[in-house]
Amino acid sequence: MTLQDKYNLLQQILKKLHKVIVAYSGGVDSTFLLKAAVDTLGPENVLACIGISSSLAKSQYNRAIECAEIIGARVEEVEVQEVFDTKYSANNPDRCFHCKSHLYTVLQNIAKEKGFDNVVCGCNFDDMDDFRPGNKAAKIYGVQSPLMEARMTKEDIRDMSRKLKLPTADIPASPCLASRVMYGLEVTEQRLKQVEEAEDFLRKLGFVEFRVRHHDTIARIEVHPEDMEKVTTEPERYKIVEKLKSLGFKYITVDLQGFRSGSLNELLTKDEKQSNR
Repeated sequence: MTLQDKYNLLQQILKKLHKVIVAYSGGVDSTFLLKAAVDTLGPENVLACIGISSSLAKSQYNRAIECAEIIGARVEEVEVQEVFDTKYSANNPDRCFHCKSHLYTVLQNIAKEKGFDNVVCGCNFDDMDDFRPGNKAAKIYGVQSPLMEARMTKEDIRDMSRKLKLPTADIPASPCLASRVMYGLEVTEQRLKQVEEAEDFLRKLGFVEFRVRHHDTIARIEVHPEDMEKVTTEPERYKIVEKLKSLGFKYITVDLQGFRSGSLNELLTKDEKQSNR
């Protein structure tokens, strides 16, 4: 199946959904889905809902709003208070399930109130083989995954985003801030703020794809191998140490394995991953 075939299939799937609410974050997948939905169904039949909480970085929120304006989509901000749910804040491997459960409950209620037929999310075909507790929540709460159904992979979505001239085509993946906090360490607004400010600082220094993982008193920085010299030599090394210590971290480390998405999942057992799929 060619890329165009997959996109045509995506449009057919969307047409059957009629009026949709898009669970929107401003990332690569949800932005592409929003664009496809608006082009296929018309802006009057699409509402982008962005969940506002302490786990959404301000920089990501700003990008989401800008992209929605470019697409010509309506946006509604919805307050999501998942951080006050102890099942979420306990930060067990099923944290994402509880986060998405809160969001999807709110979105389904909005759909009923405003006469939308379906809620859709940006899960793609690659997510079927990944550790994604949020997929389980989508199934339970009746949230559709058109990109997954159309068998569109992350690479497909980036390629099609370039063709559609979306500014998100080549941006790094941008999961929520809570994904930086080690499992078992309570997710709090303060810890999320520490991560956000640390990553904002590294971004200002010119780093593009990286993570600052929160291990309580330790900040574990992941960068690509070609960026390790920059992060460990002066003057950047001193600036990073000084800034992150000012945020409350006592020890600042660099992970020699380098950047990799979902590194905190490496400590999970096969059974733990399977039980949350």
